[in-house]
Amino acid sequence: MSEPTVKLIGCFGSPFVLRAEVALRLKGVPYELIEEDLSHKSDLLLKHNPVHQKVPVLVHGDRTAICESLVILEYVDEAFDGPPLLPSEPLARATARFWASFVDKQVAAARETKANLTLVQGQLPEGKRFFGGDAIGYLDIVLGGIAHWMEMFEEITGVPLLPEEEHQALRRWARAYTADEIVRQCLPDRDRLLAALTPKRDTFVSIAKAMTTKK
Repeated sequence: MSEPTVKLIGCFGSPFVLRAEVALRLKGVPYELIEEDLSHKSDLLLKHNPVHQKVPVLVHGDRTAICESLVILEYVDEAFDGPPLLPSEPLARATARFWASFVDKQVAAARETKANLTLVQGQLPEGKRFFGGDAIGYLDIVLGGIAHWMEMFEEITGVPLLPEEEHQALRRWARAYTADEIVRQCLPDRDRLLAALTPKRDTFVSIAKAMTTKK
């Protein structure tokens, strides 16, 4: 009997969709990516996420769809065989969940982004490449969109958001994460993403100034 089909409803360039893709690929789960035009949402998206009408949405066979990227990560970790995403030890697992929630709730606040990422940087295990240790784990995947978008953001604005001298460990992690073979398979096309983001340069420059201006 064949495995249920896995479909991922997403959109181009979304760091939240990237999370789901990386998790599925790390687990070795074949999936179909259905790319949405969020300005003209499909009946499929509205059917499977009628509450928020957002991506990503994971559809596993004929089961109820799973929405919200952090929920999808935990579902993928529990539903499929493969390397674990969350630590097995309860305290380490709870800590990873705490910092994942912190990233989603606090890191997006422009003025506090650098300070909050400094706090997150402190969670990198000493001597390890990833937050998950020697292999990519749950918190790496949650932060992964930041790693890729930061590079694009800095190229467009010309502003170093996280200076190397202050965030050496985090920048080293970001390079290791985006260089990973599985992660690279999920990253959006660089030229297409730059073309989509460049028209918003003035907005990004304003955000960069807010992030880099000391209070």
